[in-house]
Amino acid sequence: MTPLHAGPPGTNLDETRHVPKLSERTSGVLLHPTSLPGPYGSGDLGAAARHFIDFLVAARQRWWQMLPIGPVGYGNSPYSALSAFAGNPFLICLDRLAEEGLIERSSLRDDRPDPSGPATNFPHDRVDYARSAQYRMAHLRAAFAAFSASTRGGGEARDAFEAFCEEERHWLDDFALYAAIKSAHRETSWAVWPAVARLREPVALEALRAELRDEIELHRFLQYRFNRDWRRLRAYAHERGVGLIGDLPIFVSHDSADVWQKRHLFALDENGMPTVVSGVPPDYFSATGQRWGNPLYRWRSRRRDVYDWWTARFKTTLARFDAVRLDHFIGFQRYWEIPATEPTAVRGRWMKGPGAPFFTHVKKKLGELGALPLIAEDLGCATPKVRALRDSFGLPGSRVLQFAFGIDPQASTFLPHVYPRRAVVYTGTHDNDTTVGWFNEAGGGESTRPPEQVEKERRAALGYLGAADGTNIHWDMIRMVQLSVANTAIVPMQDLLGLGSESRMNRPGQATGNWEWRFQKSDLTHELADRLGSLTRTYGRS
Repeated sequence: MTPLHAGPPGTNLDETRHVPKLSERTSGVLLHPTSLPGPYGSGDLGAAARHFIDFLVAARQRWWQMLPIGPVGYGNSPYSALSAFAGNPFLICLDRLAEEGLIERSSLRDDRPDPSGPATNFPHDRVDYARSAQYRMAHLRAAFAAFSASTRGGGEARDAFEAFCEEERHWLDDFALYAAIKSAHRETSWAVWPAVARLREPVALEALRAELRDEIELHRFLQYRFNRDWRRLRAYAHERGVGLIGDLPIFVSHDSADVWQKRHLFALDENGMPTVVSGVPPDYFSATGQRWGNPLYRWRSRRRDVYDWWTARFKTTLARFDAVRLDHFIGFQRYWEIPATEPTAVRGRWMKGPGAPFFTHVKKKLGELGALPLIAEDLGCATPKVRALRDSFGLPGSRVLQFAFGIDPQASTFLPHVYPRRAVVYTGTHDNDTTVGWFNEAGGGESTRPPEQVEKERRAALGYLGAADGTNIHWDMIRMVQLSVANTAIVPMQDLLGLGSESRMNRPGQATGNWEWRFQKSDLTHELADRLGSLTRTYGRS
């Protein structure tokens, strides 16, 4: 297999600089940046990210879809970010800091048990979050010290930094303070900080700003560097006609700068603890439902304030991405409210979501964007009212091919022959097993599917796909979403590589071991790009 080092021969960037839209017939790949290869413990926004964009161009793909890119919180989950606005500082490119003289190039080789060995001693097939974070933060602190020393007298770099801080002040100042206090308290949740900090007493906050001034400045600097790296990567993608799709969770983590800063927007008691939390009711897959535990918004009593906060969140996200997946879109029409004292989701109740007035408000405030480039993740119990809300704003819905052959009540709507054009379709998502893992699963045991159900789904899939056996099940499924009439087809990177369950990104309900998968640079071959590109060209998505 020939490794891919650049775009295909004859690629003319002048022909591919048009950034795609969701209304066009296109396709892309789902891959979180942490899954990129690289020597420093996890993927980042550096050379490997640009190389992946080159692969997308070679394979005639127009979209790179990611998971949320905020600083990860509980369980290393990008869906439990410490901020709805901040970027993950561990995605900052260390090599670029070395190129700019902010850290010593030789220092990037310090993590070697053997000085003659590889640059770092991290695993290459998964992210070791604890070790990678420790390693990266040490170098980020060194870069901050060098930046502070070199710009003490002002200059262009200092002006650019201050301009960024001023533009993002509405969230950055409080996030930097939150991150500094959290660091001082050994990364514990703000809910267990001393009362004066937890409840944001003004005199105490001023004292903390003075006491933690250098740490606060560090976190402002990290966001500045993340923004610089992100803008460069997006420009690189746009020059090659590749658009970026982001992911916006409807709920935020209780342990986040957002809830700490804006307690009045959430259903909390006088001590800042949730009175009700998010989840979904019992269904075919879980007798007790799912208790997610996120605090809920005060959609009614604080309507205007919540709407304005969400508008600012959309503005920040859409400044980074060309389209955005709205996670749990159903919750905007109705959401499951669970008393915080309940251990499961059984004793919850449906509550009316903000609905059309919310999206009307956002669209009016962001009117210069025209149609909102949003994808409704409407998986689950998508009632007629949910579909009406989605369609009234012209948002494409989501379809997952793996769901088409099972016992989901809406399984028939996931069959490609009934897809609407205005849809984004996937072989699977980050919450699913890989296609190969799903097809080859034995069932029973810890699986949510009994063996007889697994076999039934296998037979149904083979029959629908016209496949003799499951030898190339991942390519059979990729071909099916590509040939569908849906405007946008997205394939997880694991499915392109034909990987099994060991490469699954997330197992819902499992607290550890998620979000760790990584691929290797050698996996991006010309043969893989040619095969995907051929399908893409055949079905008119290039």
